[in-house]
Amino acid sequence: MTQYDVVVSGAGPVGLMLGCELRLGGVARVLVVERLTEVDETIKAGAVNIPTAVALDRRGFLPALVEVQRKAMDRFQEFQRARGGDGDTPLPPKFAGHFAGIPLDAGLLDAADPAFADVGPAGDVGLIPQSSLERLLAGRAGELGVELRRGVELTGFEQDDDGVTVHLAPVDGSAPESVRAGRLVGCDGGRSAVRKLAGFDFPGTPPEITGHQALAGLTGTEGLGAGWTATDTGVYVHGPMPGRVLTVEFDGPPVDRTAPVTAEDLQGSLRRVSGVDVTVTEVHTATRFTDNCRQVTSYRAGRVLLAGDAAHVHSPFGGQGLNLGIGDAMNLGWKLAAVVRGRAPDGLLDSYTSERHPIGAWVLDWTRAQIALMRPESHARELRAVFTDLTRTVDGTTHLVKKISGVWQHYDLPGGHPLVGRSAPDLELADGTRLADHLHGGRALLLDLADDPELRALAEGYGDRVDVRTTACPGRPELSGLLVRPDGFTAWAADHRRADGSVAQALERWFGTPAGRRPGAEPPDARSSIARRRGREGRRR
Repeated sequence: MTQYDVVVSGAGPVGLMLGCELRLGGVARVLVVERLTEVDETIKAGAVNIPTAVALDRRGFLPALVEVQRKAMDRFQEFQRARGGDGDTPLPPKFAGHFAGIPLDAGLLDAADPAFADVGPAGDVGLIPQSSLERLLAGRAGELGVELRRGVELTGFEQDDDGVTVHLAPVDGSAPESVRAGRLVGCDGGRSAVRKLAGFDFPGTPPEITGHQALAGLTGTEGLGAGWTATDTGVYVHGPMPGRVLTVEFDGPPVDRTAPVTAEDLQGSLRRVSGVDVTVTEVHTATRFTDNCRQVTSYRAGRVLLAGDAAHVHSPFGGQGLNLGIGDAMNLGWKLAAVVRGRAPDGLLDSYTSERHPIGAWVLDWTRAQIALMRPESHARELRAVFTDLTRTVDGTTHLVKKISGVWQHYDLPGGHPLVGRSAPDLELADGTRLADHLHGGRALLLDLADDPELRALAEGYGDRVDVRTTACPGRPELSGLLVRPDGFTAWAADHRRADGSVAQALERWFGTPAGRRPGAEPPDARSSIARRRGREGRRR
């Protein structure tokens, strides 16, 4: 059988992102299989949050994202002109969005809130349709040497102590085959075959709603409101692109969620919810969804792992699903690559669940709360009115946007410095570069911001895993050093006033034993070089 280091099932954005991260991490043979023969153009997520935009910026995608957003804004302005507007509405300073269909006014956002600081130009990117992102990632995967096989479905697998035998079947009916892999990752969506076959526990809450989202040909739309509208029978959305509609009905889940959405289905739902005699002349792309909320208890079962919707499902409100999956791929990719290459123990993969599971659980609760506010019954409507008043305040809008945008996300990592465990600030460095510019290769980065030879010496032996750069940061003069993991999260930080633990311990925790030192040997003096230098400076004074 053909041998691979990792097989990834599913070539949506999550599977493609993971494939790219594995190759950047040095995994030699990565196979991504996908049942669909082409990029899925079905209307899905229409925006990315700040952690996703920042992650993509750190891999060099920012110019492409800016162009994708420009085209999306052109379609938005076309919709405005069609409804009698001037079509010149600028992009909000930060993507505001909505909560339970209650629009958030970007003009009420306190953009000076420290949570939005240091995200860099990626913070101005938001309107990125999922299909556009998938095409960008597919192109990058090809450049990096990921083997992508479309029209191929995973039909089964067996794992043993040495690897996983994966069974594949082409959808055109040609001969099936089996391949051998060291690891298997399911990125195959909410109805994941990998999750089911591996027997992952998948607890949660059952669905209550039937939702439709579509791009369609419409007539008789004059009576439809623009944006989100709550009615006595549900919620609907019209826009912000021409022909885009969304409906939510609270009469239970669909009988067959996988059945094609017809013009009659969409028209009936839109008329029932809006009360307007809209006619659907054709359906360009459509999907049916529910609020089924479930999450696996562990993202790993032996040599099999899950990421994206395979690990957690929820309603699409707030646009969290795509972003949650990209975060999974960024967190897992470098860790799995390090284990596959023998640079880290297998236990490093346990941190994947411990770091990502809490964020996934938050997303499930966040979407459940929105369903509660959207119900068309009296108690929920009164609660919605109260909540709407809160959204019309600066504090209320800023709090919600911080949650929606993802700037709050962090991991519980050892260390007392406020940057540890958080996405690293996109520092503007003295040489004219940004921190994101130095993460394109998917390697860790040790920034020496105080020209400290002792700090650099502690990174010796990690040259194949960690890039070291000596420079200065005029905008953050208090910072002396920063260790950034490949996923962009801060593993260690220190400033001139305070040292935060040992960089040697952080290096060994995340990147294994350095070359030239036998495993199990004591690391260098655990006292921070920053603290030693501070002591020398004190004696000179």
